[in-house]
Amino acid sequence: MVYRQTAIYKFLYYCNERNLEKIVVDCGAGGSMPPLGIFYTEGYKTIGIEMDDNQIALSKAFEKENNMNLNIIKGDMRKLPFNDCEIPYIYSFGSIFHMTKKDIKIAINEIKRVMIDDGLCYINFLSKEDFRYGEGKKIGDGEYIQEEGGNKVIHSYFDDDEVKEYFNDMTIIYKENRIYERIYNGEMIRQGAIDYIVRK
Repeated sequence: MVYRQTAIYKFLYYCNERNLEKIVVDCGAGGSMPPLGIFYTEGYKTIGIEMDDNQIALSKAFEKENNMNLNIIKGDMRKLPFNDCEIPYIYSFGSIFHMTKKDIKIAINEIKRVMIDDGLCYINFLSKEDFRYGEGKKIGDGEYIQEEGGNKVIHSYFDDDEVKEYFNDMTIIYKENRIYERIYNGEMIRQGAIDYIVRK
């Protein structure tokens, strides 16, 4: 199976290069194709944190269909149910930017808290280069309420220097500012993301 969240394969590569216990946590883990499955097939113990009941239900259907137990539980990445310095590998893909920047900072501090020393973290952010930047109701600097799947959802957008500040106390292992175009609903759209892999 090839997962559509291709950026996670890069994080997997870096995780596999390290000699740490194979435990990984996904913050925002639900959906119809949870990327935790990538790690599951590589022999990792997986744990997922997800707030939305519908997204959990989709992930459970995926687990049943693919005979996996990804351990996705209801929770909030701003208050992770782990001890300090417990988790070797942790990531958030396509999720953390659905909060205000104040809450994003809280979530990142939680991620740092639960990571072991020398552990790795991957987080992707929405870039201000994205075609939807500036759309919807503005609620803060780079923060907008936008329609997504029939719901009104927070989207926070960043420039690269703004993101880098979150990781001043960590070592940046990999950084990519991704700008790409694709067909969506019959139109060519421009999307932007900023990916960071960091070591505690």
